[in-house]
Amino acid sequence: MRTIGRSRLLQIPQNGGVPVELTCNQIRKSEAIQVQSYLELANKIAEIQYLNPEYVLVFRGQAHDYRDEDNLSSIRPGIFRGRDRVVGRSPIEARFSRLHRAERLLIDHWQQAPIAGNERIKKYRILRWSILQHYEICETPLLDVTYSLRVAASFASLQDGGDGYVFALGVPNISGTITTDMEAGLQVVRLSSVCPPQARRPHIQEGYLLGEYPDISVYTEKQNYSLFEVDFGRRLLAKFKFDKKSFWSRNTFPKISTQALYPDKHDPFMDVSKQIKAMLGD
Repeated sequence: MRTIGRSRLLQIPQNGGVPVELTCNQIRKSEAIQVQSYLELANKIAEIQYLNPEYVLVFRGQAHDYRDEDNLSSIRPGIFRGRDRVVGRSPIEARFSRLHRAERLLIDHWQQAPIAGNERIKKYRILRWSILQHYEICETPLLDVTYSLRVAASFASLQDGGDGYVFALGVPNISGTITTDMEAGLQVVRLSSVCPPQARRPHIQEGYLLGEYPDISVYTEKQNYSLFEVDFGRRLLAKFKFDKKSFWSRNTFPKISTQALYPDKHDPFMDVSKQIKAMLGD
């Protein structure tokens, strides 16, 4: 995956004013811009999008701004994460093995679920990964993002207390179920096109998944990449932080509840995902 903005990106200063040009690494190393309300965040995002029209913005909400060994904001897919800043071969190799087992189980169980689309799931690995990732069955090389700023801010606020963080990532123009950009080394999966309407969670969350292109399917392929290369911090255009308590104090833009973000009781695939998790074990 290539770093966004080898030419400089236009960014808004912390206290407003004339936009400044920054590289992606400068944005990653900087502190997140503090915002006081959802409306202020939305206004700043609108400005960022206007200043950088060549990119489509997608968002990710988190409870922390995780950093790598160079103190850059790090946004890695789950399969490449670890407690340490550098993840060794052993855990990643085991995660890929678990992923392949989960794919086989998904193909078998998907056919038993009251859900359409069996043939596509059999044929396309990226679609299997999308289901496994979004239903948190196992870790994959994909990263969850959303097209909805409010959904991202709500995810950043799931845990009580402290600050929430929203990251704005720049991706190529999105078209169709899977958008592949060879120049950027990136693919974007639109979950509403992958998941049938009975699977409600991805539709409500306006979910997308980002992945490397070509995708990394086995650990031996990962050896051709450094962890730096598979870090979606390389697509970072802006990052913001807010106090969770005061940010949602106005009723104009209320936080989306956990029950609304995860409508699992009404999702027919939840039972299937639990079965697959149980068969995978710890």
